[in-house]
Amino acid sequence: MKRLWDMLRGWWRVVSSPSRYFSLGFLTIGGFIGGVLFWGGFNTALEVTNTEEFCTSCHEMRDNVFADLKHTIHYSNRSGVRATCPDCHVPHDWTDKIARKMQASKEVWGKIFGTINTREKFVNHRLELAKHEWARLKANDSLECRNCHNYKFMDWTRQSARAVYVHSKALAGEDHHTCIDCHKGIAHSLPDMEGIEMLYGAPIEEIEPRAGGVKR
Repeated sequence: MKRLWDMLRGWWRVVSSPSRYFSLGFLTIGGFIGGVLFWGGFNTALEVTNTEEFCTSCHEMRDNVFADLKHTIHYSNRSGVRATCPDCHVPHDWTDKIARKMQASKEVWGKIFGTINTREKFVNHRLELAKHEWARLKANDSLECRNCHNYKFMDWTRQSARAVYVHSKALAGEDHHTCIDCHKGIAHSLPDMEGIEMLYGAPIEEIEPRAGGVKR
C-alpha cells in the first residue's frame, strides 16, 4: 500500500510541476499531440450522436416519431434523397450544434425518469414536445429546412396555387413567416391541435397530400 501511495505522489509531483521534469519543447509537442487526440476523440463522439442509428436507439424515438417519419416523403421518395433525424433537429454550424447538444441533455433526464417511456405518456406529452421544436425552428428561421430547400430553385409549376402564393411572397421578402409556420406535421404526425392557431388555416400537409397518401 505504501509503495502505491509513493507512486501516486510521484506522479502528482510530475503532473503538478511538469516543467521541473520535462523541457519546454517536449511539453509543447506533447501538448499539441494531446490536443489533437482530445479534439479528434471529442468530434468523433459528437458525430456518433449525430446519426439516425443513435437517435433511434431508444424505443421512445424508434416506436413513435421515427415510425411517423417512415410514412413521409422525407423518408422515401423517387429521387432517393432523404432527411435523417440530425438533418432536421441538429444545426450544421458547430457552435449552434454544441448549444443544441447541451439543450438535449434534458432528453437524457427524460430517458432516465421515463417521461415518455410508454405510448400513452408520449401521446400526452406530444403537444408540449412539438411546441418546443416549433419554437426552436421559428427562432432560427427554420434553418434546418433551408439547408436543403431554397425558394429560388422551386418549380412553381409543380406547386398548388396557395403554395406558389406563399412561397413567392417569401422570396420577394414580403412575408416574414418561416417554413415551420405552415409546415407543422411535415415529417411527424401532428398532436391534438385543438385550440392551436394555424397560419393560413390547416397545415399544408393535411389538406394537400400527394398522390398515394404520401405527405408533402
